[in-house]
Amino acid sequence: MTAPIATLERVESHLPDRRVAIETLSGPLGLSRAKLSLFRKVHGLHTLHQDPEASLFDLLLPAARQVIESLDDPRRIRFVIYVHAIHEVAPAGFDAATVLRDALGLGHAEAFALSQQNCAGGLGAVEVAARLLDDGDPADRTLLVIGDKPHSPLIQKVPNTALMGEAAAACLIAASGPGDPVLSHVSRTLGEYAQLIDLSPEEAALYGKTYAPVLADVMRGAVREAGLALDDIDLVIPHNVNMMAWRNTIGELGIPPDRVFLENIPRYSHCFAADPFVNYTTLRATGRLVTGRHYLMAGVGAGATFTALALTHCGGAR
Repeated sequence: MTAPIATLERVESHLPDRRVAIETLSGPLGLSRAKLSLFRKVHGLHTLHQDPEASLFDLLLPAARQVIESLDDPRRIRFVIYVHAIHEVAPAGFDAATVLRDALGLGHAEAFALSQQNCAGGLGAVEVAARLLDDGDPADRTLLVIGDKPHSPLIQKVPNTALMGEAAAACLIAASGPGDPVLSHVSRTLGEYAQLIDLSPEEAALYGKTYAPVLADVMRGAVREAGLALDDIDLVIPHNVNMMAWRNTIGELGIPPDRVFLENIPRYSHCFAADPFVNYTTLRATGRLVTGRHYLMAGVGAGATFTALALTHCGGAR
């Protein structure tokens, strides 16, 4: 195995209590019976969590506070990165990352946001966090806060592909130390699909054919860069775009379907960049992350960025 690029020291997640069946979205999103059938029967989306009465910060703060409360000294957090896939999360001039940092009592930390990789941003931010900590004090930490609240019907669906739920995650990243060592991070962007939701039918069809082979290739690359073989990966921890996309990718990888954790797709649908971390906490809570075994997180962001990272579960990350 290669030397770790970072450590996941702690991971937490939060979803609103309110869960709804996707049929309740038919009116607000203008979904026909045929489209609902596509999302439910083909893509495997059944329910999602949302709370129209809650604010963006109501969604983001609980998981982040859990991470901070676990620390003896929150001043160890040197950077706060707010990762969001929706590019406009607040009115112009409103610095959501700084407001989030201050609400967490971390005024000493440097705060900024990342959004360019869309739903792949959470995984990409792990490498950014690691680079920020290079050559610094070993006690320094970076806090990632990941989450989006869709504020428009235009954002709550990706046509013929996904319905968007609400979830947030928080990750404490260290350069090294106790927790899960991140062994690799591989990313590839296909800029020709930058206008994903506005592609012509011909371009959309080409992207559909490209998606699974490219994602599988990026995942294999992350495994190789970690110094591992695909058979060494105990479980893939994916984003929750839909079941069909993952069936196709599983076919490209040539691995048994039960080696990809898909159980949260019908429960939560696609929750932007938070998906892999929500899935991580689900697996941890159910005792399915085994100390000493290797895992592969993977996701895709509109635009189109494909990313994957390999890690070893060491039992230290909570």
